[in-house]
Amino acid sequence: MMSEEPSVWEIRLGVHATRQQAEEVRERVIRLLCPDPDHAPPCPIPWSVSMLHRSDLDDHDAYAELVEQARIENRLRR
Repeated sequence: MMSEEPSVWEIRLGVHATRQQAEEVRERVIRLLCPDPDHAPPCPIPWSVSMLHRSDLDDHDAYAELVEQARIENRLRR
Protein backbone atom coordinates (compact mmCIF):
# COMPACT_ATOMS: atom_id res chain seq x y z
CA MET A 1 0.00 0.00 0.00
CA MET A 2 1.42 3.35 -1.07
CA SER A 3 1.33 6.14 1.52
CA GLU A 4 -0.14 9.47 0.57
CA GLU A 5 2.28 12.39 0.27
CA PRO A 6 1.55 15.36 2.55
CA SER A 7 0.03 18.40 0.90
CA VAL A 8 -1.64 21.64 1.96
CA TRP A 9 -5.27 21.31 3.02
CA GLU A 10 -7.52 24.22 3.95
CA ILE A 11 -10.09 23.54 6.64
CA ARG A 12 -12.64 26.35 6.80
CA LEU A 13 -14.53 27.40 9.89
CA GLY A 14 -17.07 30.18 9.75
CA VAL A 15 -18.43 31.74 12.93
CA HIS A 16 -21.08 34.43 13.37
CA ALA A 17 -19.48 36.44 16.16
CA THR A 18 -18.07 39.75 17.25
CA ARG A 19 -14.43 40.44 16.43
CA GLN A 20 -13.47 39.68 20.03
CA GLN A 21 -15.36 36.37 19.99
CA ALA A 22 -13.77 35.44 16.66
CA GLU A 23 -10.31 36.20 18.05
CA GLU A 24 -11.06 33.98 21.07
CA VAL A 25 -12.08 31.12 18.75
CA ARG A 26 -8.90 31.69 16.72
CA GLU A 27 -6.78 31.42 19.88
CA ARG A 28 -8.55 28.19 20.86
CA VAL A 29 -7.82 26.72 17.43
CA ILE A 30 -4.17 27.75 17.76
CA ARG A 31 -3.95 26.03 21.17
CA LEU A 32 -5.62 22.95 19.71
CA LEU A 33 -3.01 22.76 16.94
CA CYS A 34 -0.09 23.65 19.18
CA PRO A 35 -0.83 23.13 22.89
CA ASP A 36 2.80 23.89 23.82
CA PRO A 37 3.94 27.04 21.99
CA ASP A 38 7.39 26.73 23.60
CA HIS A 39 8.14 23.27 22.19
CA ALA A 40 11.26 22.67 20.12
CA PRO A 41 10.60 23.10 16.40
CA PRO A 42 9.32 21.83 14.11
CA CYS A 43 5.64 21.18 14.77
CA PRO A 44 4.69 17.57 13.94
CA ILE A 45 2.17 18.93 11.42
CA PRO A 46 3.07 22.36 9.99
CA TRP A 47 0.10 24.72 10.15
CA SER A 48 -1.02 28.30 9.63
CA VAL A 49 -4.09 30.24 10.81
CA SER A 50 -5.65 33.36 9.35
CA MET A 51 -8.78 35.32 10.22
CA LEU A 52 -10.81 37.23 7.65
CA HIS A 53 -14.00 39.25 7.91
CA ARG A 54 -16.76 38.14 5.54
CA SER A 55 -16.33 41.39 3.57
CA ASP A 56 -12.72 40.37 2.80
CA LEU A 57 -13.69 37.03 1.22
CA ASP A 58 -13.65 36.58 -2.55
CA ASP A 59 -16.97 34.71 -2.32
CA HIS A 60 -19.27 36.97 -0.30
CA ASP A 61 -21.94 34.25 -0.29
CA ALA A 62 -19.59 31.61 1.16
CA TYR A 63 -21.37 31.69 4.52
CA ALA A 64 -24.89 32.66 3.43
CA GLU A 65 -26.40 29.70 5.31
CA LEU A 66 -24.52 30.66 8.49
CA VAL A 67 -25.77 34.26 8.27
CA GLU A 68 -29.33 33.00 7.75
CA GLN A 69 -29.01 30.60 10.69
CA ALA A 70 -27.80 33.44 12.94
CA ARG A 71 -30.65 35.69 11.77
CA ILE A 72 -33.24 33.01 12.58
CA GLU A 73 -31.71 32.15 15.95
CA ASN A 74 -31.51 35.83 16.89
CA ARG A 75 -35.19 36.26 16.02
CA LEU A 76 -36.12 33.22 18.17
CA ARG A 77 -34.28 34.67 21.19
CA ARG A 78 -36.45 37.79 21.23
